[in-house]
Amino acid sequence: MLSLDDIIGMSECSEEEIAAVALHEQIPDAVAAELANYIINSEDGVPMLRKIIIEDIQIAKSKDHQDQVRELKEVLKHFIATHPDYRAGIST
Repeated sequence: MLSLDDIIGMSECSEEEIAAVALHEQIPDAVAAELANYIINSEDGVPMLRKIIIEDIQIAKSKDHQDQVRELKEVLKHFIATHPDYRAGIST
């Protein structure tokens, strides 16, 4: 049986990116890991995952969850830095 760490380890997304998908979709982390990996490997995956993280930031702002806003902004910075498709000219 695979553990959550195993599932996350097989994904091309970070644990924080997976957590952002789980938050956005309101699904368990294991399911979010599979969904995030599917998204990132799809044709429009990089901008789609970026949009999910940005929407999570907006929701956290609207609820005045400043700690969560800061954490999600760090996730977004890391995402942009680690996904070369994003820097290669994918529209923002």
